[in-house]
Amino acid sequence: MKIGVWIMLSLALSACSGEDRSLPPKYRGIPVPLEQLESSEARERGQALFEQHCVLCHGIRADGKGVRHRYLSGAPANFRSKDWRASTTPRRVYFVLREGVQGTSMPAWPTFEPEQTWDLAAYVLGVHEEGP
Repeated sequence: MKIGVWIMLSLALSACSGEDRSLPPKYRGIPVPLEQLESSEARERGQALFEQHCVLCHGIRADGKGVRHRYLSGAPANFRSKDWRASTTPRRVYFVLREGVQGTSMPAWPTFEPEQTWDLAAYVLGVHEEGP
């Protein structure tokens, strides 16, 4: 299934289920750049960021099995998992990238520009489509 369909479905479901309502107010209403999330160029830029900043924990295959994964508090997300993809929204990914996850080893990345954060979100939201 194309990422555009996943994103549209995710946005529709998040609006119905209120998944994004649990986000802090400043993240609930941020516009989701659908064209950027679907862009192969954005995914390539996001992959470069992922390889530079995320691979030690999340693994080169983005499967949560980086060289550090055994030593972290909380298992790194497996972005290849369809269950992970079905349980998140673009805004939630953006929020986690910007703020990290308290009580886990997932750090905040506030130094990324918003466009870079969306590029990285485009990559992790679409990586399950690439297959093994």
